[in-house]
Amino acid sequence: MYDVIIIGGGIVGCALARELSRYNLRLALIEKEVEVGFGTSKTNSGIIHAGHHSAEGTLKGKFEWAGNQRWDDLARDLKFGFKRIGELLIAQKPEDLQYLEDLKKQGDSRGVTGLEIWEPKQIRKAEPNLSHSILQALHAPTAAVINPYEACFGLIECARQNGAQLFCDHPVMSIRQKDDGFSIQTGQKKFLSQIILNATGVFADRVAAMIGADNFKIFPRKGEEYLLDRRLQGIVSHLIFPTPSATSKGVLIIPTVDGPIMVGPTAEEVDNRENLSTSFAGASKIFASVRKSCPAISERDTITEFAGLRAVSGTNDFIIEPSPVKGFYNIAGIQSPGLTAAPVIATFVTEMLRADGLALTEKSTWKAAIDGPPHFAQMTTRERQAAILDDPAFGRIVCRCESVTEAEIRYAIRHGARTLDGVKFRVRAGMGRCQGGFCTTRIMDLLAQTLAIPLAEITKRGRGSNVCTPRHDDLSVEDLG
Repeated sequence: MYDVIIIGGGIVGCALARELSRYNLRLALIEKEVEVGFGTSKTNSGIIHAGHHSAEGTLKGKFEWAGNQRWDDLARDLKFGFKRIGELLIAQKPEDLQYLEDLKKQGDSRGVTGLEIWEPKQIRKAEPNLSHSILQALHAPTAAVINPYEACFGLIECARQNGAQLFCDHPVMSIRQKDDGFSIQTGQKKFLSQIILNATGVFADRVAAMIGADNFKIFPRKGEEYLLDRRLQGIVSHLIFPTPSATSKGVLIIPTVDGPIMVGPTAEEVDNRENLSTSFAGASKIFASVRKSCPAISERDTITEFAGLRAVSGTNDFIIEPSPVKGFYNIAGIQSPGLTAAPVIATFVTEMLRADGLALTEKSTWKAAIDGPPHFAQMTTRERQAAILDDPAFGRIVCRCESVTEAEIRYAIRHGARTLDGVKFRVRAGMGRCQGGFCTTRIMDLLAQTLAIPLAEITKRGRGSNVCTPRHDDLSVEDLG
């Protein structure tokens, strides 16, 4: 019997696990994918919002600025990339100028620091590659970028070192209420828990329906993103936001924390909660929009593309509350600025549980920090020499595009990577221009050796994504059909 089980290993579920691991609880997180962060969080734009975007009177507005202020400490403790590069929200039509003024007033009222309206001369000085048709821009220096999947890995590793248990590849099949809590049946085993925290993203209403706690609906919204060749690195140095629409913050230009530029997302309502396809129409829309603000960016520079689904609630706000079923809590509708707000959501839910009677006594042994992965590409020459002397595997480059070594890949596997994407998202092997064309087979060899599994069992991202099939040299023509 667990005290608390979190269902869902995205950024919010992992933040909840770390926060609750501070206390003397029997705590577990159940995730349907083979690794945490492989759902919506994997395809997130990676933006820590400056704190002034979300509307007043909403949970989004309440948590956005407070969440922004938590990420410096998290990045320090969990060793993931984090850069406060600032943002420019641009106005290219006279009717957009008032929006910038209103947004600045909203940010000022919340205490967001450094907000300024920039005129064209100042914009061109900071961002010479932007269109000269821009009339004004709202500069917000507190905006930042991270890799959300790296944050998930760091959060859950910290939670586990403080006693939380993790069960990946455990899709929840059913939930039953019992006298002393709940029974959760996954595809592999049964769990018992007094409290359930439902943080399952686009599936939150369906998971809630298993127990009759679905007093809300989720409407998936697909967003396509396009990653550009590293040669465009530096074409802009700030996050570039257009003036938003009613359904979207618009198509952004995002200097990622690792350097390459990313553009997107689209905002398309979809019915299929597994639909992660990209499209010619989506690409056309994105690059047509981007060229209005930065004419030098072209679709010819794309090296990879992907899509993710945002969990939009019927209220278009976060849903963070006890459900009609006692002991079952919904943490749903966590779309933008959900990444920014995640650490504050975790604190808010913890205090909600305390107010509802859960005994929370802090551990004297709780550790906030983890060691974090090595990054050979970021080392000085002297640091590289020392690393190779300590472990010769640092002297063997596996991913040439991103200068990732064998030692880093072995670290990723020891710390939970079970798939090609698990390695990729931890240490960037396969993220460069060739997109794994050179390094995939070597990474597969290292996965097979370290995990002691056949090559045919290695997948890209879990079930149904096997890279190769077993040899059948002993089969006859008749056996093969």
